[in-house]
Amino acid sequence: MKLKVHETGSGDRTAVLIHGIMASAGTWCRVAPLLAARGYRVLMPDLRGHGESPHAAEYSPELFAADLVESLPAGADVAIGHSLGALSLSLVAVELRPAKAVYSDPAWKIGGDANPNLEEFAAFTKRATAEQVRKMCPKWADEDIAAELDGYARWDVAAAGWLGEAVDMIPDRPVVPSLVQAAGDPRLVPDDLATGLRAKGFTVTRVEGTGHCVHRDDLDGFMASLEGWI
Repeated sequence: MKLKVHETGSGDRTAVLIHGIMASAGTWCRVAPLLAARGYRVLMPDLRGHGESPHAAEYSPELFAADLVESLPAGADVAIGHSLGALSLSLVAVELRPAKAVYSDPAWKIGGDANPNLEEFAAFTKRATAEQVRKMCPKWADEDIAAELDGYARWDVAAAGWLGEAVDMIPDRPVVPSLVQAAGDPRLVPDDLATGLRAKGFTVTRVEGTGHCVHRDDLDGFMASLEGWI
């Protein structure tokens, strides 16, 4: 599928930003301008079933990933994926071949019993209010809350159906120099996984005090952890 790819900045270097499930390119509303100011042309796809990209009859990590190859240029200076975006990026790092890859709280091992309330939350996204999002995410800026609500309004709830099965897609090795940016909340990247990833050749850093959306909970911490990678 050809995805809607949003673009900002006109620098000589290219950065790719890939959002997580239930979100859209809007999740990068505060990150993209900072990268553009550093001299990047920033490309931000909406995954299938999200944002301005088409809805689909089928969804899976492999399909989300294949769409990236169809829609993005290879050889970006840096590619950053969050959650599902990180999982999708890791599946096509060979094809996209960014100079550097950053996996922000990657959803490499999830699903099944870990998501017992998935259908309920998916339904909630269609009626959520700003006040409810702010209560769930008190550290977020107003722009982030607005972007989240826009993502909720546009996404296809069927895009989460594959999460009903357990997923274990931890990479065997980094294809390119790779940073794993773990949230302070260790559910997706617990310490034992972080240790194992380091043994495989990944650089791993943890941004303390953050939940799953590191870039929204602590933008300064998110950017500081990327020094040397962007």
